[in-house]
Amino acid sequence: MSNVKQARMPVAVLTGFLGSGKTTLLNRLLRHPDLHDTAVIVNELGEIGLDHLLVVGGQDNIVLLNAGCLCCAMLDSFKETLADISYKRARGEVPPFARVVVETTGLADPAPILQSLLRDSFLNEHYSLGAVVTTVDAILGDSELDKHPEAMKQAAVADHLIVTKTDMTGGASPPALLARLRTINPTAVLHERGAELGPDTLFAASKVILPAHVHAHGHHAHDIHSESFVIEKPVTWSGVGGWIDFAREFFGSGLLRCKGLLEVVGVPGPVLLQGVQTVFASPQRLAAWPDADHRSRLVCITQGIDPDILRRSLTILHAEPGTYRPASLRDLLAITA
Repeated sequence: MSNVKQARMPVAVLTGFLGSGKTTLLNRLLRHPDLHDTAVIVNELGEIGLDHLLVVGGQDNIVLLNAGCLCCAMLDSFKETLADISYKRARGEVPPFARVVVETTGLADPAPILQSLLRDSFLNEHYSLGAVVTTVDAILGDSELDKHPEAMKQAAVADHLIVTKTDMTGGASPPALLARLRTINPTAVLHERGAELGPDTLFAASKVILPAHVHAHGHHAHDIHSESFVIEKPVTWSGVGGWIDFAREFFGSGLLRCKGLLEVVGVPGPVLLQGVQTVFASPQRLAAWPDADHRSRLVCITQGIDPDILRRSLTILHAEPGTYRPASLRDLLAITA
């Protein structure tokens, strides 16, 4: 019997504020032949505007499209929905699918979905986080970022930021909006014209995009910061565990998203670290580094966290086996004074 583990199915999260063009983007992408074996999860089936995609059949909360996709309404929870379609797929009750797109509501904080994918044992066994794609309205995006913390969080946790409706701004994105998005989330891939986005972007693995020798942070509305670090000295497994525990206790929900490639003592390749607020996925060993630079790189999007305390906390990553992480912020400050 083969003991080769079956590859986990990627899940893309499509988010963005009300009216920012998520559904328009998704409808266009679903016409692409590369997405024929895709399951789409939406809050309500009626919200996605499926008429022009030609619904060819359905059962319960699932409809089938002649493009080969299946679309289902969210049940009581995200986990329940994924478990339901997985069960029906295994029994042959729905066509087989190889990937999943979940479209959030315009007012949703995407963090609970990301946490489910990172924390839940069933989901983590069968599914992996593809990419978080956030749409931003070229016309209203700037004011929405000012007025609505949901819009700011959606931008802050993204792997890809898609500026939409540029056909209404002369075909280009407003420079002020682009500059602001780069400040909010400097590690996200910024697409200035959403109409050019291809389906591969939805399922690109979540990556840490951080040049060497970078240590930068931004400050803007709603007290959200982006902190990027390159760590010169290899970290330890004890330190990684200690830092995760410290972050959960003292940073909590203020750590909106954390992504890192870590150089761990004794490990030949990089270790992927991902966290959303208090939830961290088990560190994952990767086959190879993305480039010749093998130093640890960490990106943290935070809200209401003192950047200096965050920087000082990284000393925990070098803890030797048998030592303990600081038990309080006062202890951390004393150790790193």
